[in-house]
Amino acid sequence: MTVVTRFAPSPTGFLHIGGARTALFNWLYARHFGGRFLLRVEDTDRKRSTQEAIDAILAGMKWLDLKWDGEVVFQHAQADRHKEVALSLLEKGHAYWCYCSPEELTRMRNEARAAGLSPRYNGFWRDRDPAEAPEDVAPVLRFKAPKEGMTTLQDLVQGEITLDHQQLDDLILLRADGTPTYMLSVIVDDHDMGVTHIIRGDDHLTNAFRQIQIYQAMEWQVPDMAHIPLIHGQDGAKLSKRHGALGVETYKDLGFLPEALCNYLTRLGWSHGDEEIFTREQAIDWFDLDHAGRSPSRFDMAKLTNLNAHYIRETSNTRLLDLISPLIEEKLKTRLEADLKSRLLRGMDGLKQRAKTILELADSALFYCYLLPLPFEEKALKVLTNDACALLQDLLPLMAEVEWEEGVLEASLRQHAEEKGLKFGKIAQPLRAALSGKAVSPGIFEVMQVLGREETIARLESVIDL
Repeated sequence: MTVVTRFAPSPTGFLHIGGARTALFNWLYARHFGGRFLLRVEDTDRKRSTQEAIDAILAGMKWLDLKWDGEVVFQHAQADRHKEVALSLLEKGHAYWCYCSPEELTRMRNEARAAGLSPRYNGFWRDRDPAEAPEDVAPVLRFKAPKEGMTTLQDLVQGEITLDHQQLDDLILLRADGTPTYMLSVIVDDHDMGVTHIIRGDDHLTNAFRQIQIYQAMEWQVPDMAHIPLIHGQDGAKLSKRHGALGVETYKDLGFLPEALCNYLTRLGWSHGDEEIFTREQAIDWFDLDHAGRSPSRFDMAKLTNLNAHYIRETSNTRLLDLISPLIEEKLKTRLEADLKSRLLRGMDGLKQRAKTILELADSALFYCYLLPLPFEEKALKVLTNDACALLQDLLPLMAEVEWEEGVLEASLRQHAEEKGLKFGKIAQPLRAALSGKAVSPGIFEVMQVLGREETIARLESVIDL
């Protein structure tokens, strides 16, 4: 059997972090078994579905590098097929027309609440003769759910779960306007697409029992199901924006790398021993549902940020340059010429050791691209006193003659400080401020090496002149 999984988002908003994890788990499971991963946009709610949301979902999937097999399936385009199955259930005696008015349904729900029961439809038209139907009510088609017995689900994550049929009412298959409901459409699409494994959040667990009954009524093979516990915030509460429940595109804008986010989401509800950091290939090789947790996982932005810092350090300098260049150009309001990009590339090894996000990396790299005179942070200005500038003036002859290599620069400047009877910090602090405009930067000798002799001297002279 070829494993077939699917991700089926509703295009009513962005691809949020929980949806991204669901997509990732389905993708990993399919790739682990050499199967197929399908993408279906569940846009049956035409009023709430938007093209903007569809574009955001597809862009998020591509950014996470979760490539799907085949074309995207749009659920609303299969409406005629969904209706055909609903009418087939009617012919088989597994569905019936319900003519209850909205007022009658409201009354039923209120009566159920008064009796201490969950509000639901009481089956009034389940066994009535349609000849008794009022002429002014457009009927809905309801599934005739079994009244007695139980349904057992062998969930691949939650284990064996049994539900008494009395807890389920007769759900609507076709609305009064003849359009199919989401619950029916999902079942038909999963069957027609050949889905063998449904991996989704455990908020769909009750739906699973309804869907199993319809599968059985149609005499279709029921897919294996796995219901993953939802993601909570650090405080154990339902995940919200304050915890990090943001759209995938927001994480991109905040400077996170897709591989870092995927690594973090994979570990959020699944484990492989004590492994915290692993490659995409390792995740595919290791992933199974046996090691998925049964308890809600907790989203920790600090952990994600630290993991992102690791991935930045491991990322090639050329890719990082491509990522930060647009950010720097936006701040400078100009395009980066080849010489500045070359300078950034030379300085990337030092810059990326300190950055936790791409935004931080771009900010820390900005000083390499400034034209003279440099902008100075307040702390840097406090260092650049008249006495400090006099010390910088004394360095200029040395700068013009010394071999321009990081180790040689350090040895020469330390010797110069010793000859002047100064602690090295007395020279290093104003030198850092003069060359970077900051009180904190990569190592000063590294900065000099990256800037080169001509730019280093020009920056010192500019400070001295000012």
